[in-house]
Amino acid sequence: MDDDGLIRLQKLLAMSNVASRRKCEELMLEGLVEVDGEVVTRLGTKVDPRTAVIRVNGKRLPPVSEKVYLAVNKPRGVVSTMSDPEGRRTLQDLVADRPERLFHVGRLDTDTAGLIILTNDGDFAQRLAHPSYEVDKTYVAEVEGEIYRRTLKQLLEGVTLDDGPVTVSKARIIEAGKDKSIVEIVIHEGRNRIVRRLMDHIGYPVRRLTRTQIGPVVLRGLLSGEMRDLTLDELGELLDNAQL
Repeated sequence: MDDDGLIRLQKLLAMSNVASRRKCEELMLEGLVEVDGEVVTRLGTKVDPRTAVIRVNGKRLPPVSEKVYLAVNKPRGVVSTMSDPEGRRTLQDLVADRPERLFHVGRLDTDTAGLIILTNDGDFAQRLAHPSYEVDKTYVAEVEGEIYRRTLKQLLEGVTLDDGPVTVSKARIIEAGKDKSIVEIVIHEGRNRIVRRLMDHIGYPVRRLTRTQIGPVVLRGLLSGEMRDLTLDELGELLDNAQL
């Protein structure tokens, strides 16, 4: 960066692995690069990589930052906090070798496994966890009994619990058997034990539950207890969701 903290746009794009420097210049000349809502075609344009809202072909490019954003596969039995007065295993135990002070984005029940996001960006964590931003969360539930298509219809039409209605965006049967079934449910809420209470309400108690996706971020490829950095595409979409 220059002394004033600015950098040539095509250089920043190349450094962010959008494409080669020459290809980035071509993208600019084709009108496919926006900075703060304005199409930028002039080569040599300088931007502040920490604050500029940059889009390439419509996709958000996250700003240059020292913040970290991690996707973690939380095992069952781990408490979704960074400390626990009862001495139970927590998320902090999974990231004990990280130097940052991390926050969890939302929670997962102790007996629920799967995807949770950790970050040291407090604004991001607070925004993304707030229900008004409606980030879809996908769960796979093993339930007691046989699930029928009419059950999915009931879920999609809406269910009202003691603390209010629950909106299910999508639902599909993965496996249906007499003793147990497996169903995938997409909701955007994060109320306490919401999926378990939802399925129990319609007569299908949950045996095992895993969160497999948050917005664009998928669990696939992460073993229990493992973590990875969010990709630029994932982070860019989540920043848009959080209006940051």
